[in-house]
Amino acid sequence: MPMSISQAACHAGSSAPTIRYYEAIGLVPNAARTDGGRRSYDWPDVKRLQFIRRARDFGMSIDQIRDLLVAEADADGSCTKARDIVQQRIDEVKERRLELARLETSLDAMAKRCDATCGPSPALPCTIFEDLADAAT
Repeated sequence: MPMSISQAACHAGSSAPTIRYYEAIGLVPNAARTDGGRRSYDWPDVKRLQFIRRARDFGMSIDQIRDLLVAEADADGSCTKARDIVQQRIDEVKERRLELARLETSLDAMAKRCDATCGPSPALPCTIFEDLADAAT
């Protein structure tokens, strides 16, 4: 049974503007139209939107999702292509974790320096401001 864009969005866990955007960038095919010109969706469309939504939940980029959709349609080597895309995302997540660990270390050092230098004395300028200013130069 055909459904409106708002119904498709509800089933896909998305929003109507997002669906229109995906259509505009070619991530989903142009929707069928009713006689009145409104978009009309069927379950295969919703399943594709759910797939995209789930991939976005895993932090995949639009390009990665596009590549996954192409790989899915390709009978030859689709598993290898999909695996490569997922491995790329794993590598990105690992790099982000390292960046966050470095950030945590820097922030922890700032807080400890403040505790050691400023302590209970509010008259001194706080070392956090110095550390942030030094990092900006």
